[in-house]
Amino acid sequence: MQALLNNAKWFLLVAAALLTNDGASVSADDASVRPNIIFIFADDWGYGDLSGHGSSFCETPNLDQMAAEGIDFTNFTVNSPVCSPSRVAVMTGQFPARQCIHQHFAGVSSNRKRGMPDWLDPQGPSLPRMLQDAGYKTGHFGKWHLGGGAGVPTEDQYGYDDFATFNGSKTNEIKKEGLASVDHAEKFIKANKDTSFFVNLWLHEAHLAHFPQERYLQKFSDLDEQQQVYASIIAEGDEGVGRVLSLLKELDIDKNTLVVFSTDNGPEATRGPGDKIHRTGDPGLGGYYSVGESGGLKGQKRSLFAGGIRAPFIVRWPDVVPSGRVDKTSVMTAVDLLPTFLHVAGVELPEGFAPDGDNAFAAFEGKPFNRSKPIFWEWRGGESKEHTWPSLGIRDGRWKLVMNKELGKTELYDEQNDWAETNNLAQQQPEVVEQLTQKLEAWKQSLPQTPNEHCCVQPRKR
Repeated sequence: MQALLNNAKWFLLVAAALLTNDGASVSADDASVRPNIIFIFADDWGYGDLSGHGSSFCETPNLDQMAAEGIDFTNFTVNSPVCSPSRVAVMTGQFPARQCIHQHFAGVSSNRKRGMPDWLDPQGPSLPRMLQDAGYKTGHFGKWHLGGGAGVPTEDQYGYDDFATFNGSKTNEIKKEGLASVDHAEKFIKANKDTSFFVNLWLHEAHLAHFPQERYLQKFSDLDEQQQVYASIIAEGDEGVGRVLSLLKELDIDKNTLVVFSTDNGPEATRGPGDKIHRTGDPGLGGYYSVGESGGLKGQKRSLFAGGIRAPFIVRWPDVVPSGRVDKTSVMTAVDLLPTFLHVAGVELPEGFAPDGDNAFAAFEGKPFNRSKPIFWEWRGGESKEHTWPSLGIRDGRWKLVMNKELGKTELYDEQNDWAETNNLAQQQPEVVEQLTQKLEAWKQSLPQTPNEHCCVQPRKR
């Protein structure tokens, strides 16, 4: 009952702000009645790794139930085909190339070669900080991978009240405490159930190395060796989603909580039998077991084709988000999350800040949503393989163009009629190719050439 009352209060507060105060945000004093927001970001899942998306061997009953209680969006993309820049887009509401982040954060020497900083700029736009400033309690649990090296900022500098991460400022903090990412998230939710909170829960599954649990290996013992391991990993991630949803109901805050699930990029490439043990020396299992499915989409991780950047995207909020729907028309992307989440929280964008994304809340409500801005991608993977060669991409309306100037290659797809990107229309539509190329080049020209020096271990030589 309390959750219902809080939900109703939130709508009244936001409506009052919009009608009487020229759109002013709800004050921090009213934070306790605002909706909670939980964003669950899995790692390296293919679009087809959900049983509800047609997986041939994985089982995801909790995500299937979440979709049955909300909306399953089929046209959501992330803003990079690898983890770090994909996560930067979520954190900042901006395309990662705006901060010269084009690949995953690695060692200082590798970052230098790629023209990248060594960490995400803590002085730049930050979704958790914007919510924290508005009175939300904020927490980040699980993967970080937003930079490292001497002088790396700690997660609290980005606006987190509480955090427990790996690949973060405190190496293996989660393992050290003997708790998993979901355990930490549950503790945080319980501690803050009487106020409004924001949680980034960034799951490790299904990134390498794989650590399958024996109980899942037994459950999937009828599968072949590769599928048995991978299905076990996906099942563990799905169980984490179910634990969070069950806790919300137990605490009677279910109807005051928006939960969103997605994954950072497409499935990892499958490696040969020689990579059964993870090659870094980690005791986990290696890429031989990375047999995720793209759901028929071309490409996978490290590709700007659909299989690398079209991700599962499920939204659930009882009595606000319609249940049991599959949305095949709303075109959304990761930089939309910041303006959308701020809208949900009744928080205005900071003065002078213009996100690259749109407020997509209308789509969450099951209403028509037409984005006002193109979607851009830049990928500097240095690859020329079959699906990893595109280095730039744009989607504008129905059209998506990918290109690599150095290779002299350009492809064009009609996303409305060719969801899997099987029919290259570049030769048939030269005018569309020219228009999109001009937009892409103009966007490219607007990007910085070098990263901010305060985001680097050592100054770059010019």
